[in-house]
Amino acid sequence: MPPSARPRILGFISEGASAWLVACVGLLGGGLVSVMIASGLDHLAQEQLHQRFELLAQERFSRLQERFFDQQQRLASLQRFFAFSEQVSRSEFNGYAGPLLQLTQTYAWLPRITDAERDAFERRARVEGLPGFSILDWNGAKPAPAGRRADYYPVFYLRSASRMQMPLGLDPRSEPVRAAAFNQAVATAAAAASAPLKLMGIEPERAQGLLLVAPVYQAGTPAGAGPPMGFVTAAVSIGQLMTEGLPKPGEDNLRLTVRDVTLPAEPLLLYSTGASAPGMPLMQTRTLQMGGRVYQLAIVPSEVFALANRTSTAQVALLFGGLLSVLVAGLLFSLVSQGQRALALVARRTAQLSESETRLRRIHGQLQNVLDAATEVAIIATDLKGCITTFNAGAERMLDYRAEQVVGKLSLADLHVHHELRERVRDCVDERGLPCSPARAMLEASLRDEAPQAQHWTLVRRNGAQVAVSMLVTAVHDEHQQAIGHLAVCQDVTESQRTLQALAARDRLLEKLSAEVPGGIFQFRLGADGSNCFTYLSRGMQDIYEVAPERLYADGAPAFERMHPADVDMVRESIRVSARELSRWRQEYRVCLPRQGLRWVRGEATPEAMPDGAIIWHGSLFDITDLKRVEEELRALSITDALTGINNRRYFQERLQAELERARRDGTPLSVIMLDVDHFKSVNDRFGHALGDTVLQALCRRVAARLRRNDIFCRLGGEEFIILCPSTDGAQAQALAEDLRQALERAPVDGVGVVTGSFGVASWQAGEGGDALLQRADAAVYAAKQKGRNRVEPHA
Repeated sequence: MPPSARPRILGFISEGASAWLVACVGLLGGGLVSVMIASGLDHLAQEQLHQRFELLAQERFSRLQERFFDQQQRLASLQRFFAFSEQVSRSEFNGYAGPLLQLTQTYAWLPRITDAERDAFERRARVEGLPGFSILDWNGAKPAPAGRRADYYPVFYLRSASRMQMPLGLDPRSEPVRAAAFNQAVATAAAAASAPLKLMGIEPERAQGLLLVAPVYQAGTPAGAGPPMGFVTAAVSIGQLMTEGLPKPGEDNLRLTVRDVTLPAEPLLLYSTGASAPGMPLMQTRTLQMGGRVYQLAIVPSEVFALANRTSTAQVALLFGGLLSVLVAGLLFSLVSQGQRALALVARRTAQLSESETRLRRIHGQLQNVLDAATEVAIIATDLKGCITTFNAGAERMLDYRAEQVVGKLSLADLHVHHELRERVRDCVDERGLPCSPARAMLEASLRDEAPQAQHWTLVRRNGAQVAVSMLVTAVHDEHQQAIGHLAVCQDVTESQRTLQALAARDRLLEKLSAEVPGGIFQFRLGADGSNCFTYLSRGMQDIYEVAPERLYADGAPAFERMHPADVDMVRESIRVSARELSRWRQEYRVCLPRQGLRWVRGEATPEAMPDGAIIWHGSLFDITDLKRVEEELRALSITDALTGINNRRYFQERLQAELERARRDGTPLSVIMLDVDHFKSVNDRFGHALGDTVLQALCRRVAARLRRNDIFCRLGGEEFIILCPSTDGAQAQALAEDLRQALERAPVDGVGVVTGSFGVASWQAGEGGDALLQRADAAVYAAKQKGRNRVEPHA
């Protein structure tokens, strides 16, 4: 893309700009704007603060100016009262001066008394109710009688707002500061104010103040023409004047400082309520004049004003501006990053689309080559309506149509046998309950499952001949996964069907033949991983195991579950040996069947190794239960005495050898008891052989009833019997023989009477054989016979 055409983010940010740089620039710009706004707000707040302070200061100046002027006017009023009155009594003075006491501590009248008039004046004052009255001077510590001089101006009338009062008769001129005020008043013939001083007769907290002095001249007498007839004075407390009627210092918005600057080089502090509040560089000053003196009033803001007018607008603006700058920077970073990612994604997607287009063209070419090369398979593509859109060379060869004869002209349904389609249409209508076209029924038959399944169809060639095919139909989707058609792949299965039909005929023949064979025929497969199953079973196998063939085809375990628990390991081991050596398998074992019960089975099979490591046995199984029963009966007959029903000599010899082996191996004792019926020949001769047989049978029943479970009772022949006693020593065998002898002696035989026997006992000795043991037992029987019969004789 040429530089002039490269896109810009937000219309002015280059796509190559760093997102962090843009965010930092945005943050810096936002910070500068925030600082400017905060500075402007702070400047505006300061201007408003100055205006509020100036208004408060101006209002305070105006009130104080009024108070200063009011003090002078009140004193002038009192001055005129005396000037225009011929005689003023004390009560008249008090009545006139009382209302004037607002913001003034005292008003006083000081008449002029000459030295010649002093004594008479003092007497008259005492007569008027002032006992001890005399003219006094202030000697620095306390009043004292005044010395003689030309004239006096004693305090004669006094009206005070304080409970403390100045002594009457005191001449204030005796004190230098007050004298200066009097002198100035005389010199200017007008009211004069003293320098700052401690007022006399005033509470200490209000004592700091000044004295206003006004000369009184007789009406009609020009001011300054001779000494005044007296003075009127006003004692003014600066603290009261500055605070009365105004907010208390702890609640006031302003701090006030009053200085006497009559002499600029020597300013005198009259009053102060404290310094300015920290961080508030504001001040207003004014000058006032009273009584010829100049006073400077300085007003500064207090902490109350600072708290009431504290503002954080600039800080809040700066904070919000900073936060907004951070948000804008974050937004710019996000927008630039997303824009860059979007542009990169567009470029990448464009490249991918270009690559995909190239790949699709290549695949299309390859697919066309594949379609043209697939001459053994018919590949037919259709649209959603079933109309053919692709017909490859294999389809032309299989159906004898050229592509131009079918593409866009025929549907896939036109190539099918119609009766098959009608059957599929009926099935589709039955399933869906809605009408269905032949093309849809044909396609849904292949697509009804999740994975496409091949279906067998019959197609019609151009000449009318039919072709059996296996058709696999899949749906064709566009890039949005929307179905746009179907693709059918058809393979000619005519020969395969013929082969399958031949195989089916052979299977039917094999099934008929196997049904006539006793037992069952099978194929058993043992996989390399140990799994096993039957791959073929004739119908007779179901009678052998009473298990459905389907279960055995899936897994051979049900057959092993039918085997007798005592025979399972033997059968498995024989199978392993046959598999390992590829030797013929032969085995007889028992099966436990739900319906037939316990049965005997004989199996024979030949193993065959497969390429995948598996072994397959081809063999047969037969039910040999009847044969086993006959064998058991024959064996029972071979080891049983026919007359008495007990074991015979043959069985005794077998068990004797087995017990001798066990005695040698385990070191256990072994004994035999030999019995010979006494006078049995006489019984036969006297009562006959039939009754003799009865005697033998009765004797066997009585002996067998008293034997232990592991004792073996056998007939050796004629009237000779023997008992094999495993795990029995000589003493135990002798006790058993004695018990048997007594049992015979106590129970007579019907028709014969008491029949006794001679018993010989012998115990096996180490290294001795069976014949030697029997010979010793026989010798013991012989000894019993010699000793009178009906006795037990052990062989030493």
